[in-house]
Amino acid sequence: MSTAPHQPDTYDRLVDDLSYAYDGVFSPETVATVVHEARALLEPRATITQYLPIFVAKQAREQLMAVARAEGRVAKQVPEVLFVCVHNAGRSQLAAALTEHLSARKVHVRSAGSQPVDEISPVVREALAERGIELGAPYPKPLTHSVVRAADVIVTMGCGDACPVFPGKRYEDWDVADPDGQPLDVVRDIRDDIRARVTTLLRDVLP
Repeated sequence: MSTAPHQPDTYDRLVDDLSYAYDGVFSPETVATVVHEARALLEPRATITQYLPIFVAKQAREQLMAVARAEGRVAKQVPEVLFVCVHNAGRSQLAAALTEHLSARKVHVRSAGSQPVDEISPVVREALAERGIELGAPYPKPLTHSVVRAADVIVTMGCGDACPVFPGKRYEDWDVADPDGQPLDVVRDIRDDIRARVTTLLRDVLP
């Protein structure tokens, strides 16, 4: 009696794709570990499971690239900026989206939370949409040592001592109001406050 050949599932295919993309940079075993860790991190918080593989793929790619850049396995083409708040649902998402928009992608931007929640604030999305910025598929992401090590500039907003400190990094702490639970008119003010801070940061970071 013959048995049907093994059909690779979504995550097997993801490991295969990332192993091909990072051939010569990471071993397939390392890629598989990163994919497994991303799935273990995100699956318990997934509310719409059909999108879970998309988020796992994004998280795994971000972690692999962060490690590759932090360890000098791939060359940095642009400065890297990391924004950190508690939930990665408001301030850090606003800052990351505005930085990417205003820099015309001349910096690589990440955001993370010391205690990420399940979804980005819809009012934050609306405030950004008013400025022509669509967040698309971003989701709250956990803070990891890899993304901190990969960053050149780390901006914290209300997360206390949660962010690890590495030598040679530029750290800033922005005293920005938390948009959580606030109405749109208040979030607009927070957005504009962050925008002003971002433009000042970009003048320093970009040549």
